Amino acid sequence: MRQARTVCQNAKEWRLLRFGASTTALVSILLSTMILVGPTAAKAQSQSHYHIRAEQADLITGAAPTAKAHFRCELRPFDLSKGLFCYGPSAIRTAYGLNGLINAGFNGAGRTIVILDAFGSPTAFSDLQAFDAIFGLPDPPSFDIRTMPGTPPFDPANSNQVGWAEEVSLDVQWAHAIAPGANIVLVAAASNSDNDLLAGLNYAIDNHLGDVVSMSFGESELFLTDDAGLLILKAWDLAFRHARESQITLFVSSGDQGSATSGFPFQNVSFPASSPRVTAVGGTNLFFGTATNADPNGSYQGETVWNDPFGAGGGGVSLLFDAPEYQEEGLPSLVRRPLRKDRGLPDVAYNAGVVGGVIVHLGFAGIPAGFYIFGGTSAGAPQWAGVIADTNQVVGHPVGFINNRLYRLGKTGALAALFHDIAVGNNGFAVPDGNGGLVSIPGFNATPGWDLATGWGTPNFGKLLILRDDWKGDDSEDPMP
Repeated sequence: MRQARTVCQNAKEWRLLRFGASTTALVSILLSTMILVGPTAAKAQSQSHYHIRAEQADLITGAAPTAKAHFRCELRPFDLSKGLFCYGPSAIRTAYGLNGLINAGFNGAGRTIVILDAFGSPTAFSDLQAFDAIFGLPDPPSFDIRTMPGTPPFDPANSNQVGWAEEVSLDVQWAHAIAPGANIVLVAAASNSDNDLLAGLNYAIDNHLGDVVSMSFGESELFLTDDAGLLILKAWDLAFRHARESQITLFVSSGDQGSATSGFPFQNVSFPASSPRVTAVGGTNLFFGTATNADPNGSYQGETVWNDPFGAGGGGVSLLFDAPEYQEEGLPSLVRRPLRKDRGLPDVAYNAGVVGGVIVHLGFAGIPAGFYIFGGTSAGAPQWAGVIADTNQVVGHPVGFINNRLYRLGKTGALAALFHDIAVGNNGFAVPDGNGGLVSIPGFNATPGWDLATGWGTPNFGKLLILRDDWKGDDSEDPMP
């Protein structure tokens, strides 16, 4: 039995019993917590997508098909004086050093990316085709949709389904933008309940649909600490073990409310990103272009922790999971100290800002059709899946679970040649206080090396090919018992 721990936050004591322990006392405390928090209790044991849709993007009239900029927001100033700035595939690929891989033919060919989302979208493929047409991308070699039994017909009046359809478009289009030669399989779960999403993941694993899975969703760990929640955690853990045995890489978005999740007025993190068996993806605000404005013909200017008026990158310390061996051994003692021997997240990061968001096409009923600016850590998980699809082609086989290798490379300093180390910003976030106001939740600072805001940082894979041998070995160590 794992020990109980008392967590003090904002002068309140929240006693949380650890994973696998008796939950009698916990249920009472959790219920009182939810009474204070309010409507977040309704989200228990269901997952929320982690994206934010902003304004529609205006096309540049008369832009040549070969132009790098196709939307006005791709050329706007960073000071927001002309509105939100945004990025298309060319800027993102250049910022993260992916052009060398893709131009050398390592574009995910022969590999398959699995996108796991709820409900699906009636226009997933046509939206992808519109995205490809505007940015001059080829359609993927194959695009397959597996709709799980019991999935309801799309209802444009159902805001939950519309939100997940948006998620589908974001995930599919941007996984493809990073690995244009990879096959894509969209698994549409019957709903966004844990049980239905679990069924979708197990279906993908059991049927060997792909070698990397993107999951752009989550819920506060606090929703999974009663008896029913602990059973769900164990079911997820079993699926993650099965994925590990099958050499499948799992990426999970870490959340869009910074150091708080689901509106709780204290630090907490999102599951399944907090599982030590997945690679958690945090968020940054990317600045690419010139010193003053976005420009797809420009260069990498820098990144900070995602924290803009729309949201902030999820990250913090798990209340449920002990620190895995790769963090115990791969992080310096000073860095481990805030973890309190618990799992820290995220592991990596990616552009997630709505300020500096990415372009996505939507064409289903319920909202006006067209291109939109999107942000959220949901943008990062599918793009990291694309990066691994490219990597799998480089090494000639699935690399599987990457965290052991990732932290080992980080410890030796080898990641300095492969990552942008984000050392500026904080993921503190303000949540409703229940009385019409806001309460600020302290965040975590970005620091040199790994941190609780951006993990090891974002890709800078221009030199990935020189380290290909580091990704060829068997990575059999288990992250936790």
